Amino acid sequence: MIDYIRGRVVHLDTEYVVVDVRDIGYQVFTPNPYAFVKSDDSVTIFTHHHVREDANLLFGFSNREEQAMFRKLLDVSGIGPRVALGILAGGKPETIAAAIQQENLTFLTKLPGIGKKTAQRMVLDLKDKLDHIPGGFSFAAASFVLDDEGTSGTLLEGGEVWREAREALMALGYTAAELDRAWQGMKQTEVPNESVDLLMKRALQQLFKG
Repeated sequence: MIDYIRGRVVHLDTEYVVVDVRDIGYQVFTPNPYAFVKSDDSVTIFTHHHVREDANLLFGFSNREEQAMFRKLLDVSGIGPRVALGILAGGKPETIAAAIQQENLTFLTKLPGIGKKTAQRMVLDLKDKLDHIPGGFSFAAASFVLDDEGTSGTLLEGGEVWREAREALMALGYTAAELDRAWQGMKQTEVPNESVDLLMKRALQQLFKG
């Protein structure tokens, strides 16, 4: 099992990054490759090594919590690595854990690739298994109450689409303050009927501007 790799990010693609480790390039699939930056500085990416007959794949995460949640999701019948990766692109580990523990099917079915039956299996298989995670931490602290939209505070400026985009970006490690600043720079050019994916791309562009 490859638990983590450390090296330079030398290439970004829509689904993966390439990390140079001692002149060997590792292709690592991540929830959002654009959370990483090509640089001469080394980064640590926590990984899950997935082997099957026709493929030998690395899935990577920016922290241990994402790695642990990914591995827990793989224990659910019907959830494979690609779906688990999409789930983590749609919500932070603690938010997903809270939704599972609170049996919030409305929120879970809004995650990419998750229908009602799979959401029910997530609750059945994981509800009582998130407070004992290898590595010395648990998701038991995810005790804040979610509404059906997956938020625990007041409604956000920008509407539901921005809320979903903001939640996904926070799952990638961006802070609420950073995203609020990004929204202030974006809202003057708001596009009618803009999708979550396009809004995320605009937000990332705004964040990269600094």
